[in-house]
Amino acid sequence: MAEFFDALDDKHVAMIEKQPVFFVATAAPMGRINLSPKGYDAFRVLSPKRVAYLDLGGSGNETHAHLAADGRITVMFCNFEQPALILRIYGRGVPVLPQDDGWEALADRFTLLPGTRQIFVIDVETVQTSCGWGVPFMEYERERETLKKAHAQANPAEWEAKMATRISSIDGLPTRATDRYIAGEPEPTAD
Repeated sequence: MAEFFDALDDKHVAMIEKQPVFFVATAAPMGRINLSPKGYDAFRVLSPKRVAYLDLGGSGNETHAHLAADGRITVMFCNFEQPALILRIYGRGVPVLPQDDGWEALADRFTLLPGTRQIFVIDVETVQTSCGWGVPFMEYERERETLKKAHAQANPAEWEAKMATRISSIDGLPTRATDRYIAGEPEPTAD
């Protein structure tokens, strides 16, 4: 049975903090609906009514384009262990890029990863929980390091040039490009 809340409470935050993956959905008034899985330690609860997540450069920039066009965003967490639970955050989001006011204070809340492109800040409008009884049991094994390694090995000037070309979505909606390469935390070395 679904329950709705005006803000995140301590139980919601505890559930969120245990999840190794979350899903983000956005849409503009016209065009495709974007649904993306997200991993890494990239999600933060800033307050009961505000959350944020770190975004790395990838194949596109659909979330940015949709938020600029419409602002609506849904974030979903599924508990793949006990208890069965799905948690959705419905809200309105904005991208904050390294060149924007407020970047430094926001970035201090995260461990920046190689290839960090922007941080999405979401004002929570509604939180919904539901049973999750149809979600399978799954075990978390480990993160894939490929995306972080690819960004860490990139030539900063080439990376910035590539990101500068990503100024529209697959449906032609405009985005803003980040103005700098962020190296992020160095990869751990073997002893």
